[in-house]
Amino acid sequence: MGGIWDRSRRGTTVEKSYETITLECLGELATVVINRPDALNALNAQVIADLRQFVADVRSEEGAEVRSILITGAGEKAFAAGADIRELAEMTPAEAEAHSAAMQDFTRMLETLGLPVIACVNGYALGGGLELAMACDFIYATENARFGLPEVGLGLIPGFGGTVRLPQLVGPAMAKELIYTGRNIPAQEAHRIGLVNAVFASKDDMLDAAAATCREIAAKSAAAVANAKRTVDAAAGLPTAEGLLVERAAFGRAAGTEDSRIGTKAFVAKQKPEFVGR
Repeated sequence: MGGIWDRSRRGTTVEKSYETITLECLGELATVVINRPDALNALNAQVIADLRQFVADVRSEEGAEVRSILITGAGEKAFAAGADIRELAEMTPAEAEAHSAAMQDFTRMLETLGLPVIACVNGYALGGGLELAMACDFIYATENARFGLPEVGLGLIPGFGGTVRLPQLVGPAMAKELIYTGRNIPAQEAHRIGLVNAVFASKDDMLDAAAATCREIAAKSAAAVANAKRTVDAAAGLPTAEGLLVERAAFGRAAGTEDSRIGTKAFVAKQKPEFVGR
């Protein structure tokens, strides 16, 4: 099959060579569903391989039409309930480090994708599941969602980015409390501490709201959104003076784009801009 999806069937579930995820594309929005509900969508090696292939597909010429991505889990019980413990239990230290490296490499692929990516969390997002969600741009959740990094209860620590990204999102002290205790927290508490952007009554409500957010973003300059994403991520954690230098350079690059000329001229002329993404 050519392309990310069969353009004659856009808006339907895509039959592509992914074993553990399904893909639905509607216009410029791609919705990825981790599809291992019997295992609470646990992130085994095949799930990671499929997600990695999906990101590679989006980055290819075939995926050029994709403007935004939603990631969610099949069913109502889990977004992703963590890594597959059966796999971890059999690993040597060297294999575990390699496994961590592979997952960290994937989350960086996702994090640096020049598109908005929203994690839509239904049910459990634990361990690797939460680490996957935190590699997205932001998180929406249902009221039944629960979040946590329980690795210390297995004699392990988060290994897929949790010790790095959670402090960035909720602050070091709160992150330490959650990591040291292995506690999982409900959606409203995750919202209160800044881990989650919004909480919804149902999965359908959450997905509808996420799609609406993606449509709102898609109306803007794709080049500017990608530049903004790179800039926010590059400046994160830097001292203010250094972060401002990152922003300054990015602002200069933005001013040299075709979309900048289109947007500013349209504003002056009181017209709707027709961005080209360059």
